[in-house]
Amino acid sequence: MNHQSLIELGHRLQQRSQWLAVAESCTGGLIAAQITDIPGASGWFDRGVVSYSNRAKTELLGVPEALIAAHGAVSGEVARAMAAGLRQRAGVHWTVAVTGVAGPGGGTPDKPVGTVWIAWAGPDGSVDAAHCLFNGDRASVRLQTVERALHGLVRQVGVG
Repeated sequence: MNHQSLIELGHRLQQRSQWLAVAESCTGGLIAAQITDIPGASGWFDRGVVSYSNRAKTELLGVPEALIAAHGAVSGEVARAMAAGLRQRAGVHWTVAVTGVAGPGGGTPDKPVGTVWIAWAGPDGSVDAAHCLFNGDRASVRLQTVERALHGLVRQVGVG
């Protein structure tokens, strides 16, 4: 994600008096780090939650344990619940949530390394999600996830 797109995102959110929060699992705070690299982000970025464990997803974001048990932590259902739960708990307009298998271990035939779900929740309460399958090592999967999550957010907010 280029720096200018994030600056434009911030300006758009500030113009609308809207706030953003992120819920990260496989990226471990990299999305929040990209956002907070932008001068003035404190005027539109509220918080980042690193919910790496299932327990954190439940306690911090309100993801039902039964949902995780039924679909797995790396699923569209859980990504959507993470985004919606954070939006409600933080009282913000926009959220992005990511959950995935960055590797090198943890993959299964159904969810190989590089499997990522990203969800975006907006002010109207809608939640969109995307399934991604990224290639490369752990660092590469995480960086591709950050890039896709931020690009999706820019598109959702209507920047550019």
